Amino acid sequence: MRHDRLRFCAGAAVLVLLMIFTLNTINAKAESKLQISAKAAIVYNGSTGEVLFEKNADEPLPMASTTKIMSALIVLEQEDLDERFTVDSEAVNTEGSSMGLREGDEVSLRDLACGMLLPSGNDAANAAAVRVAGSIENFVGMMNERAEKLGLESTHFVTPSGLDDYTDDHYSTARDMAVLAAEAMENQDFRDICGLQRVKLEFGCPPYERWLINTNKLLKNHGITGIKTGFTDKARRCLVSSCMREGCELICVTLNDPDDWKDHMALFDYGFSHVEQVKLSPKQHDIRLMTADGRQVLCKVPDMVITMTRDGASRSESRVYLPDFIYAPVNNGDKVGEIVYYLDGRELGRREITAAENISAPKTSNGVFIVILRNIRQFTGL
Repeated sequence: MRHDRLRFCAGAAVLVLLMIFTLNTINAKAESKLQISAKAAIVYNGSTGEVLFEKNADEPLPMASTTKIMSALIVLEQEDLDERFTVDSEAVNTEGSSMGLREGDEVSLRDLACGMLLPSGNDAANAAAVRVAGSIENFVGMMNERAEKLGLESTHFVTPSGLDDYTDDHYSTARDMAVLAAEAMENQDFRDICGLQRVKLEFGCPPYERWLINTNKLLKNHGITGIKTGFTDKARRCLVSSCMREGCELICVTLNDPDDWKDHMALFDYGFSHVEQVKLSPKQHDIRLMTADGRQVLCKVPDMVITMTRDGASRSESRVYLPDFIYAPVNNGDKVGEIVYYLDGRELGRREITAAENISAPKTSNGVFIVILRNIRQFTGL
C-alpha cells in the first residue's frame, strides 16, 4: 500500500512538471513567433506598471518627434490654454514638419498642442516653448526636470521638437517613453487631442479656419486611442501608441522600426492575450472599528477589479488604513477608512472602507466621557 502511494506521488509530481514545462514551452513559442522589425520595443500596462513584452527596452536611442509627448504634456498643464497670442517669429522659422505657422500668426497654447500632436509641427513645439518658458533653452530645461521627476533615468532632451541634434544628447529608451506616455494619458486634454484623426482650428494673421490631420494612421484601427509618431534620418521611424480593449489600455513603443504600423497591432494582440480581468481581495474581510464609547462597528472592505497578468495578481498586496476609533453615531455606508492595493510598491488603486451597520449616538450618561475624549484628542492632535 505504501509503495502504491509513493508511485502515485511520484507520478503526480512528474505530471505537474510536465504541465509546467508545456506551459513554459507554449509561452516561449508564442513569444518567439512575435517577430518585429524594431530596434527597441515594449508593451506596457500603464495601470499596473507591468511589462508584457520588451526588446532592447533600455537601450538609449533617438526618439524623433515622439519627443513632443513631453512638450505637449507640459504645454497642456499651463493655465489660459485658449488665450490668444502672437507667435515668436524666430521660433516658427524651423525645418521639418509644420502646422503652417507664419510670422505674426495669432494662436493659443491649445492650438499649438494640436499642432504638435497631429501634424507633428516643429514650429508649434518651438512657438509653445518660447511662450511657456521664454526661450527654447528654458523649456528644454523644464522637459529634463520633468523627466527626472518621472524617474526617466535614460532620457535627455535637447529640443522640444525632437529634431536631431549634433551631439547625440537627445535620446530616450522604449521603457522611458512608455512611462512618459502613461503619464501623458492621465492628462485629459492630452488624451482628447492625441486621439483625434483631424481637428478644425482657427489661427493665423488674421485667424481663419483650417484642418490639421493626424500623422498617426493607427487611429483608423478599432481601439487605438493615441499617441504620437516620429521620424528623422537618425532616429528612423518611431511610434508610441495606446490601445483600449475591454476597459484595459496598453501602451506600445517602438524605436527605429521600418514596419511600425504592423508591429504595433501584433504587439497589442500579444499583450492583450497576457492580461485578464482579476479581482483583488483583502486578506482580512471581517474588520471591526471601535467607537469612542467602546462599541464595535462592522466594516465593509471592498475588492478591486483590474485587468492585469495572473502573476501580477498573485504578487499584489493590500493595506488597510483605519483610525484608532470613531465617534458615534455611525450610519451604514459612511466612509470610515481606505484600503489601498499595490503591486511591487506601486499603487494600483484605493477603495473606501465603509460602515456595514448603524451605530446609534452614545447615551447621555456617556456624554461627559465623550467630551473628555474629544478634548484630549484636540489637545494631543491624535
